[in-house]
Amino acid sequence: MSTNAVLAVRQAPGYRWYILTLATLTFTFVSAIPAMSLPVLFKEIAQELGLTLVQIGWIWGIGAMMGIVVGLIGGPLGDRLGPRRALTGACLLVGLVGAARGLTWDFTSLAVAMFVLGFAQAAIPMNVHKTCGIWFAGPRLGTANGVVSVGMAFGFMLGSLLAATVLSPLLGGWRNVFIVYGGVALLFSLLWWFSQDKAVDAATTQAGQPHLSLGAALRHVTNIPNVWRLSLATLGVTACVGGMLGYLPLYLRDLGWPAVTADAALATFHGVSMVAAIPIALFSDRLGARKGVLMVAALMITIGVGSLTVVQDALIWPAVIMAGVVRDGYMALTMTAVMEIKGVGARYAGTATGFLIAVMGVGTVLAPPVGNSLAAFMPSAPFAFWAGLALLGFSGYWLVREGAE
Repeated sequence: MSTNAVLAVRQAPGYRWYILTLATLTFTFVSAIPAMSLPVLFKEIAQELGLTLVQIGWIWGIGAMMGIVVGLIGGPLGDRLGPRRALTGACLLVGLVGAARGLTWDFTSLAVAMFVLGFAQAAIPMNVHKTCGIWFAGPRLGTANGVVSVGMAFGFMLGSLLAATVLSPLLGGWRNVFIVYGGVALLFSLLWWFSQDKAVDAATTQAGQPHLSLGAALRHVTNIPNVWRLSLATLGVTACVGGMLGYLPLYLRDLGWPAVTADAALATFHGVSMVAAIPIALFSDRLGARKGVLMVAALMITIGVGSLTVVQDALIWPAVIMAGVVRDGYMALTMTAVMEIKGVGARYAGTATGFLIAVMGVGTVLAPPVGNSLAAFMPSAPFAFWAGLALLGFSGYWLVREGAE
């Protein structure tokens, strides 16, 4: 009896809901909480390590540098090995290197840790979304990606809300916070290791289709023009969001906001995003279209972040909410849209999302330090720069041809 046949006997019909839950919680506890704890801990870290604002920008963005490389090789590797094995290894590495951040002593050592950590962190989203593509192929794919994106948004909210004001005092400082996060990631590595692959997957190489080399899979995906168009449009929008998230808590603290309130603003961004992610995905599934929803989301992010250039005091809240309410819904639909491009499908989902993440990584690396450097001219100037990037992304969607190569 074949391996797939054995799995088919043992695998309960509802097992995919366990996989979806595990994928969602991986986003929450391995990706999101550790990532979004960093901006609210920057003040504490900078004081101990003597970091400048531009150095903080590099620390925030440098992890994406390895993400560019991982996106190009990790996606095809995930398609070849399967997302379960890829997620086992990624969570293991996140746990080890993430905990090692608690042992750093200056800018260089922290930058190196973040650089290596980016290798593992970049592998998680592409393989989580590939998991959704395998287990929820068809009309439910957008909703499944919306569910895991809720997990990401929930983790972002918890990390920004609790890391600096609750966990750091409770655990004895930022170093111990990172060490605890590393232990949690190791637990998830074990959970993925003991999980099952899908018993029957006719759309992927596990169903007897010939394995393609990493280079062949990447060449196939990069020869599809719509993959390039969608990736470049996404680059502008995600660079805007990434730069803004790393700077906002510091900006609000410098305006005189109490630490708890400044962190609450960032948590609100992710809270409204969490609430709206599934409705946005359901609306897009029912509409049967992605491009129009993505354009509206990109425009709202542009206006919200751009407004932070000029608004003050209580008006900052609606600007943050406008930018945040569509953020995770936008990411869920982006990952769904790239899988639905003609010529991609579940078989090349890892390669296509990996390439998308690699292109996004260029903006994620450069946008924070470049934007932060503009604060020397005016504290709110970085928001104008990042909003301009999002506007370029919005304009790029006009070139995306929905339903075509």
